Amino acid sequence: MIIHYKNQGEYIPYEEIGKKVCFDDDLTINLAKRQEDQEVHIDICYDKYGELVIGAAAGRRYVAEIDIPKKEYIYPDPGEEDPEPPTPVPLDMDTVTLTLWAID
Repeated sequence: MIIHYKNQGEYIPYEEIGKKVCFDDDLTINLAKRQEDQEVHIDICYDKYGELVIGAAAGRRYVAEIDIPKKEYIYPDPGEEDPEPPTPVPLDMDTVTLTLWAID
């Protein structure tokens, strides 16, 4: 993952587990499942009770942002008779951007 730090301070602990990201051993997001045919942006926030939530509408304070690139496909040779449909390329976690906000 590409990591950016939005401001200075203490950041939420996170762990990359395969194609998932787990924040503070509490909120886990399967990034491969969230990948779509366009770029995906996910906001991670604390709500008014100090609980982690997905989405800025439910949140009070930013913790992190995740940007997932759009899906890529392998296309069959157009000259083939009765070609197979395009095959999605698995998510490359090195192309995902995680932006962390100070939580202190």
